[in-house]
Amino acid sequence: MIQSLFSVAGKIVFVTGSGRGIGLAIAKGYIAAGAKVVLNNTRSDVLEELVAHLRSQGGDVYGYSFDVSNEQEVLRYIDKIEQEVGPIDVLFNNAGIQRRAPLDQMTLNEWQDVLNVNLTSAFLVGQAVAKKMIPRGTGKIINVLSLNAELARTNIANYAASKGGLKMLTKAMATEWGPHGITANGLGPGYISTDMTRVLEQDPAFDSWVKSEVPLARWGKPEDLVGTAIFLGSPASDYINGFTVYVDGGWQASL
Repeated sequence: MIQSLFSVAGKIVFVTGSGRGIGLAIAKGYIAAGAKVVLNNTRSDVLEELVAHLRSQGGDVYGYSFDVSNEQEVLRYIDKIEQEVGPIDVLFNNAGIQRRAPLDQMTLNEWQDVLNVNLTSAFLVGQAVAKKMIPRGTGKIINVLSLNAELARTNIANYAASKGGLKMLTKAMATEWGPHGITANGLGPGYISTDMTRVLEQDPAFDSWVKSEVPLARWGKPEDLVGTAIFLGSPASDYINGFTVYVDGGWQASL
């Protein structure tokens, strides 16, 4: 009974931005847990290699290369996924980018690019998938937030705004789609060691600052997020809706 409560075996899970980093770790975690996983990346060559590699290890995995911030591509490919793979049970909105610049020097393109990928894509993909889930009366949506949905830092106003907006979009999804049996929750990573954060981790002063602020005294790894992701995609979280689980090593727990 308890084991089945946390099971995602046989579920179809779509993970956006899953060519590397957090998205790939989450996808691998779901595959290991017995789910059928659909990968997404804008680079088809990267995606093809990943799918071939994961299938060689026994994974039930598929790949669709498209831009999740493009409405027409989203609509077309969500239809393709549902027709060719099956009904999406869990949507994991992970696509995200970073464009660092001081707020008074940030260009409109630097602002808009981050909002489009980090926030608008979650709206577009979430809406397209929810339209499929609503008639079925069930589904789970998980949006990747960040500590920066709660706390700002210099040079990332666009990123903080996108993640703060995504936090409220998650609540709106939970409110509007909950009556249809759909839950929407956020997963909020702390400082995770990925390609996106490598420039920060390689800065001795920033690296020291992170380790001094996190009670666990280390950067997180993408794999640290897998357990929470699977929990939010499993029956164990069926009555959790509109909530964000922060996986930050205790950052927000201490002053």
